Amino acid sequence: MNTYYIIFMKIKAEYIWIDGQTPTAKLRSKTKIIEQGTEPPIWGFDGSSTQQATGDQSDCVLKPVAQFPDPIRGGDNILVMCEVMNVDMTPHASNTRAALVESASNFSEFEPWFGMEQEYTFYEQSYDSLKYGQPLGFPPSGYPAPQGGYYCGVGADEVYGREISEAHATACIEAGLGISGTNAEVMPGQWEFQIGPVGAPDIGDQIWVARWLLYRIAEDWNISATLDPKPVKGDWNGAGMHTNFSTKQMREDGGYDAIVAGCEALGKNADLHVKNYGANIEDRLTGDHETQSFDTFSYGVSDRGASIRIPWQVEVDKKGYLEDRRPNANGDPYVIAMLMIDTVCSAASS
Repeated sequence: MNTYYIIFMKIKAEYIWIDGQTPTAKLRSKTKIIEQGTEPPIWGFDGSSTQQATGDQSDCVLKPVAQFPDPIRGGDNILVMCEVMNVDMTPHASNTRAALVESASNFSEFEPWFGMEQEYTFYEQSYDSLKYGQPLGFPPSGYPAPQGGYYCGVGADEVYGREISEAHATACIEAGLGISGTNAEVMPGQWEFQIGPVGAPDIGDQIWVARWLLYRIAEDWNISATLDPKPVKGDWNGAGMHTNFSTKQMREDGGYDAIVAGCEALGKNADLHVKNYGANIEDRLTGDHETQSFDTFSYGVSDRGASIRIPWQVEVDKKGYLEDRRPNANGDPYVIAMLMIDTVCSAASS
């Protein structure tokens, strides 16, 4: 009698979620082995270890909402972005994606698009280095040369961490994310990547997965990538996540009036946005270093010192998008996108 065995191919699915830390949430992830070609199932985790539950009722649920090819493990392995749910399958209090999904659905006729510019700073993490805990490119004591040549610079005396930025960009492409560019930023060891244009809630999913890839890839160099909005005090640029936003009406011929109306609506709700654009935003939005003060609202064409910049080409074309320059690097892209949709689209509907 012949015996036949059915062999199921197994893959690794990296479940990624956002924890309950405040005021700034962190990413968490763990690996589930599943059969190739099957949908990732819901999964549980210990919420008492992530500030999302108490020890006596510790179970929380991971609900897969988006999946991407895993560029680190390769093969058919996947990355799985998850929402955190309670055991009754209602959204957990820390689940900010659910509110964005609702807003995007309520204003779907506006077809909102986003492009987010995620700035971050590399830090040395090698314990045998005299520069442990310093931004990459900073000397063991004191400071490097003043800002000036680092932005979009080239050369070992001006650019630090390019190999990590390159590896990250390649990983984002291989994962199918809508990455549209990278560049060295104004402070040494500071970089940026851009995702978009992407709709909602996809923009939040992709920013969080891109952040996870950045942290994971930087591990291999003993480097941490941080989203601190003011990584070095003094005469050094902070780190933001400038958010480009448009609606169908803005992108159409003659959409400039809709862009200006969007700026006006954002001005009327300025306090609400600033309070929800990332912790310690007042350290970064000082009125210096290409920012407007956190307690002042302004908008203008080509003005990087304004709260909202209208690109010069947009004024020429009389259509396009606006750039909200206020969000912090550590802001939650789900919250930022939700607020922009609600503020701009509700004003346009009234």
